Amino acid sequence: MAAAVKTSGGFCNTQQQWLHSTRDLFLHGSTRSNAKECKSKKTKKPTSLCVKATSAKVELDFNDPSWKQKFQEDWDNRFNLPRITDIYDLKPRPTTFSLKKQRTPTGDEDSTPMDMWNGYVNNDDRALMKVIKYSSPTSAGAECIDPDCSWVEQWVHRAGPRKDIYYEPNEVKAAIVTCGGLCPGLNDVIRQVVFTLETYGVKNIVGIPFGFRGFFEKGLKEMPLSRNLVENINLAGGSFLGVSRGGPKTSEIVDSIQARRIDMLFVLGGNGTHAGANAIHDECRKRKLKVSVVAVPKTIDNDIPLMDKTFGFDTAVEEAQRAINSAYIEARSAYHGIGLVKLMGRSSGFIAMHASLSSGQVDVCLIPEVSFALDGEYGVLQHLEQLIKNKGFCVVCVAEAAGQVSELSVELLQNSGATDASGNAILSDIGVHMQQKIKTHFKGIGVHADIKYIDPTYMVRACRANASDAILCTVLGQNAVHGAFAGFSGITSCICNTHYVYLPVTQVITAPKRVNHKGRMWHRCLTSTGQPDFR
Repeated sequence: MAAAVKTSGGFCNTQQQWLHSTRDLFLHGSTRSNAKECKSKKTKKPTSLCVKATSAKVELDFNDPSWKQKFQEDWDNRFNLPRITDIYDLKPRPTTFSLKKQRTPTGDEDSTPMDMWNGYVNNDDRALMKVIKYSSPTSAGAECIDPDCSWVEQWVHRAGPRKDIYYEPNEVKAAIVTCGGLCPGLNDVIRQVVFTLETYGVKNIVGIPFGFRGFFEKGLKEMPLSRNLVENINLAGGSFLGVSRGGPKTSEIVDSIQARRIDMLFVLGGNGTHAGANAIHDECRKRKLKVSVVAVPKTIDNDIPLMDKTFGFDTAVEEAQRAINSAYIEARSAYHGIGLVKLMGRSSGFIAMHASLSSGQVDVCLIPEVSFALDGEYGVLQHLEQLIKNKGFCVVCVAEAAGQVSELSVELLQNSGATDASGNAILSDIGVHMQQKIKTHFKGIGVHADIKYIDPTYMVRACRANASDAILCTVLGQNAVHGAFAGFSGITSCICNTHYVYLPVTQVITAPKRVNHKGRMWHRCLTSTGQPDFR
């Protein structure tokens, strides 16, 4: 929910303290450890506290009886889906996507006639973004808009095929591009996009090789795609089209789109790729091009906001669990063994948290959203010392950004400030750092420690999707095509609150999603590991 909360008035109380922490939870999915503390101020005259929330387009005063209506109007405006009909006066035509041909008459007089069967989604169908009504901001994992945790309905557009479409399939040229790093499920999505396009009747389908680089790099030619060609690509990991980070300027990409006469562009990628897709969408609208740009969220880290999960995450957790199990076996089999596993998570600790929960073998889980100290009486090293003393071995799981995201936790490693081609911060190796710190600590106290360090990053990225992700990829890929034919552009096909929906890309690129360290899932992880507070 993109709303920042602020207060006005001459004094500060517990309600204002709630607002500071809730604002960051509201915007980023977690509170920031360096948030300014509320300091009491003496005033000559008591004044009323006016609590306000500022969203992208409207300022809300919670003392105003109509604030809920204003919030919902602003929400509807921000989550309204862009369409090519916003710039083109187009008449809809009946869809060419039909499943009636797969139905056979039963001969039963009471059965529904075939011409009355309807498997389409109505344009007015909506899904609720949130379903829990919290009674208080103190409830575990509470995400509240106002201090009273008032219930406000937040609806988003349901995904799926429509009765009316805005493209003639025989005239469509569709392109698919995979950007960023590898992720389980890329081939599954490519496959389903091609299958669904052909079901509509599209004949001209191409793949852009090696991400956005394929739009400008000499020697990289677009690859014709068909059902026969992609039939079995889901049986292998990686990307059939290849991936790369970064790319040319947006204007150059759109120049290439124009030159290639592309009508639909399906972009598979994470946060940075979604930002790129949004820039391409904006440039196409600026030039008044009839091009639908539809994104499919791909990130192992599961850090795109508003979504339940992104494809590749379940597979990553499953593979990470295998690494943890190996570390457990190694540690348990060694004298004073310490298994140390570093998992992916550039800005969030979802993989580390879920893998620790699912394995049940982790004694310490460290994520970037929660501050921790290595040294000192309450530090991680002291706890490891106790674990070795009490049970003879232990397992530590650490997310790659743990201790390195300055606005979330105390920095243990100095940040160089360097970025990769996608604009992501290049992190120091927290795994190697912890390995050295553990060795030094136990050597200093004269206790033997046998450290087994495992970094399964590239093994996790390169594997094929598991059953759960394969299903998710299938639905997201199909819905991406349905969205393009329905005339939407600048949208992403995703799952929210267990329902498949479309969201404007602008609403999912504001900030990374992060683990709510006050939420139930993190509390469950702490219960499983039994670790104390390391601050």
